[in-house]
Amino acid sequence: MTTATDLRHYGHDDLPSIRQTLLDVHADAYGDQKDDAFVQRFPWFVDHWGGSNEFACVIGYDGGEPVGFAYGAPATEGREWWRECLTKAPAQASTFSVSELMVRPTWRRAGIAKRLHAALLESRPESLAVLLVDREQARVQALYETWGYRKVGERQPFPDSPRFAVMLRELRLASTTS
Repeated sequence: MTTATDLRHYGHDDLPSIRQTLLDVHADAYGDQKDDAFVQRFPWFVDHWGGSNEFACVIGYDGGEPVGFAYGAPATEGREWWRECLTKAPAQASTFSVSELMVRPTWRRAGIAKRLHAALLESRPESLAVLLVDREQARVQALYETWGYRKVGERQPFPDSPRFAVMLRELRLASTTS
């Protein structure tokens, strides 16, 4: 294992060529939970998110070996589901939804997740980023807080999913006019 991970960017049109890579990384990352019905639905999530014309994905490679990925897509304006967690939405509410961020076990704790996340969001035009994290994963939630996210509520989007912490982060400070 090295930490000189090559990060490659992909979009909606690339999904047919990267889909199996995403499924393989997921199978390794969640190998200990392969009997979980929610975890087994991952291919549906890949197709759902990848079906967005604005789907964005970053895959990290160590040599030719995929080590992790991050992907998501912009939320539909005015239908940002995180709004239900706030009494008042920010004035600049355009949102990029970070759907997945995972690193294979062998490459964890090498800063790869942070690099994948940063590469996914670095050129996003949206004002905010949102993600869900299993609320039982306190260490993961704390990590996202160090990346600028704050917990704004909780949500269980599917009957068989865990209850998640809803985490929101500003990507751009609202511009001020003088």
